[in-house]
Amino acid sequence: MGIIKAKQLVHEYIRRDEEGNVESIQTALDHVDLDVEQGQFIAILGHNGSGKSTLAKHINALLTPTEGSLWVNGMDVSEERNVLPVRQTAGMVFQNPDNQIIASVVEEDVGFGPENIGVPTEEIWQRVEESLKSVGMLEYRTHSPNKLSGGQKQRVAIAGVVAMQPKCIVFDEPTAMLDPNGRKEVIRTAHELNRKKGVTVILITHYMEEVVDADHVIVMDQGKVVMQGTPREIFSQVGKLKEYRLDVPQITILADLLRQSGLDIPVGVLTREELVEHILRLAKVEPPAR
Repeated sequence: MGIIKAKQLVHEYIRRDEEGNVESIQTALDHVDLDVEQGQFIAILGHNGSGKSTLAKHINALLTPTEGSLWVNGMDVSEERNVLPVRQTAGMVFQNPDNQIIASVVEEDVGFGPENIGVPTEEIWQRVEESLKSVGMLEYRTHSPNKLSGGQKQRVAIAGVVAMQPKCIVFDEPTAMLDPNGRKEVIRTAHELNRKKGVTVILITHYMEEVVDADHVIVMDQGKVVMQGTPREIFSQVGKLKEYRLDVPQITILADLLRQSGLDIPVGVLTREELVEHILRLAKVEPPAR
């Protein structure tokens, strides 16, 4: 069993009236299967309302299944006794860092979680230093979070999760409120934690350009897993992605149009550099007619 495993996972949001009668049922997760191995970088894509954030909350035991099962490191999230160990195993970073930062000094905020679970003081400060260093924020340890940029705040929030030493971190649309530079900072940090510390990363996003370096991509729509594969396999299906209302990167659309016009461009081009390389290769092989 992988570190995260879901089997026929269903979650329903049930709305009741004042007397407790069911008024409506919304199925947010519809028989989802998922298997994530330790050390993987998994990206979950989907339009708003696709169910991806509901899935993220199950991994952190913020929600429990209506039907089916979900295990984190072998622990069933439905069992009350597993809630705390599940949350220590799978940390979570949310959209708005202001909702996760509670202290007035960066280093105190990062040390808050370990202190709460009884980590000895000396080890707390060691974890604080290592965590801030891992996200490139050590020089800001004595600063007020209020004086930081959005991207820097989010990295402090990530450091707070890292200080808890989780095996897995779920990033639930962590760049949704950031500018382009802040988004790059956060995604770069997630990849560095994955590569250097072996932390399993599950990135929930609707920005397709953020998933190009993931090991595996899952696409959700209306509570179901509708596509999955490597980034290249997913990006090669431009028409299908548009059907699921995802904003396909302009470079992938351009490559697709060039291929349709007859140029020998492979499917699933992921980056501008890759497209330029293919065009230059074609120019050398087939120089323009004079």
